[in-house]
Amino acid sequence: MAHDHSNTPDLSAGNLTGSGLGAHARNLGLAAALLIGIGAWTGYRSGDTQHFARAYVVAMMFVLSICLGSLFFVIVQHLTRAGWSVVVRRPAEALMQNLRWMWILFLPIVWMGWTGRLFELFPWADLAELAKVSPAEAELVGNKAGFLNQKFFFIRAAIYFVIWGGIAHYLWSSSLRQDRTGDPAITAANRKWSGPAMILFGFSITFASVDWMMSLSPAWFSTMFGVYFFAVCATCGFSAMTLLCLRLQRDGQLKGIITPEHYQDLGKLLFAFGMVFWAYIAFSQFMLIWYGNLPEETAWYLSRQVGGWLWLSWALLFGHFLIPFVLLISRWPKRWPTTLAIGCVWMLIFGFIDLVYLIVPHVPHDVGDFARYSEFAAAHASDSPHLLDPTLLGLALGMFCLVLSMTMRSLMGKSLLASRDPSLGESLAFQNM
Repeated sequence: MAHDHSNTPDLSAGNLTGSGLGAHARNLGLAAALLIGIGAWTGYRSGDTQHFARAYVVAMMFVLSICLGSLFFVIVQHLTRAGWSVVVRRPAEALMQNLRWMWILFLPIVWMGWTGRLFELFPWADLAELAKVSPAEAELVGNKAGFLNQKFFFIRAAIYFVIWGGIAHYLWSSSLRQDRTGDPAITAANRKWSGPAMILFGFSITFASVDWMMSLSPAWFSTMFGVYFFAVCATCGFSAMTLLCLRLQRDGQLKGIITPEHYQDLGKLLFAFGMVFWAYIAFSQFMLIWYGNLPEETAWYLSRQVGGWLWLSWALLFGHFLIPFVLLISRWPKRWPTTLAIGCVWMLIFGFIDLVYLIVPHVPHDVGDFARYSEFAAAHASDSPHLLDPTLLGLALGMFCLVLSMTMRSLMGKSLLASRDPSLGESLAFQNM
């Protein structure tokens, strides 16, 4: 609940235009080039194509989830005609607009398909190779060939990027156009088209998560996987946009415009989607598969309950839910920039760890050879997530810096506030009750 109160914020150009964004963009761009180079070099030196490819997918999905989460935030604000969020919408839009070029990150996967090496990442891409190590799995996956084939796979990928890039471009360009014209019809149009955009968003991220993450273990399936990935997007997107708002204010912009009232609501969204909703979805998926106890479903979780992966599973329970739940359940930590920033960084890290958990482990082909879990766990006791692997960290941190660099660059010379939105007054006067 909220009500309006009088407020006299500083709407001068100096408070609304980013100073130093060019330097930030340049430094982050250099860091991105260095880190991606380190990740690529260590991956090349290792000679393990599958490990490098999965690390690349983790990094790609990490930055993609940040931008998709920001896109969801912008769409839902228009869809619900929210007034409180106008002052924090521009940073979310700046993150969202990166979706217009993110198809470039998918080109290495296209190259793998072009050179006939896609099966090293996705086993379904070459059923003959899969049959050599697991004939039963190859037969099962062969029944899905109408969907899991390379041509249709890349067609779907193109559709996803067109949808995301198209929606992001429309919302970004219309927001900037309203800064120039002040036309309230732009807001009305955004609200009108946000409904269809949300439907396209939901379907596209669901199918993308199936294609790029779930099909890494093609014999396994979960009807909740798309919703799980949405929770990842919300976690990473809300964390990143809140941190961007905090950083801009630390640099001297948007003073008195984004207030503790707005940060409290951003904290509420992170608490609701990144902790409570994530825990609900993660537990529900695990519980249903555990209760069904079907070998083709339980194998996916068994591969994540051996060796170091078991400890990572427990770390997600505590780090993604219990610890941040205690940190952000109260009112004041969401209103104090330091504790909110700590919570956002924490959730961003565990959003990344969650993607490692979802993508990196592969279901061993010998999982059906063991009569007991204890025997299977003993045989795979050396399996480890290798979270400090330089290839994984280099690629992920490098792409993260690249997205931040492009975000800063997109804000250069532009207002950091949707300054002529019809609901700006409501947002400036917003107060939690």
